[in-house]
Amino acid sequence: MNNIKALSKTATLALALTGFAIIAAPLATSLSYADDVEGHKSVKVNVPKLGQIERLGKSDFEDNCAACHGENAAGTSNGPSFIDPIYRPAHHPDAAFVRAATKGVQAHHWNFGNMPVPGEIKKYELARIIAYVRALQRANGVQ
Repeated sequence: MNNIKALSKTATLALALTGFAIIAAPLATSLSYADDVEGHKSVKVNVPKLGQIERLGKSDFEDNCAACHGENAAGTSNGPSFIDPIYRPAHHPDAAFVRAATKGVQAHHWNFGNMPVPGEIKKYELARIIAYVRALQRANGVQ
């Protein structure tokens, strides 16, 4: 009888751990980090083939965002990488990017300080930037 109880406890634990793994797996990514830049890691980003909107978004990103968030959103010592599970759409929907670009953001997931409003970004540019960032995220397992 004790063997059955022990087996039951083991099976319950195994099922619980399997359930956790199934839930946590989509959150995990195989990010590869480059050398620290003044204590902040930048991510090595796999860049997918981009469609027309995403290519325009890449250009808009380079003009408006890359100084802080790095080439291909890899991050710098001035701003975080968007190729991180914290920025997945379920946690930071597109509206969060819109708010950040139009109102700025108080630091809450990083130690870079508050993000000021980056300047005037037109709505259509912002939509293209988001499309580009989401394409990069999907290509790098952030979904």
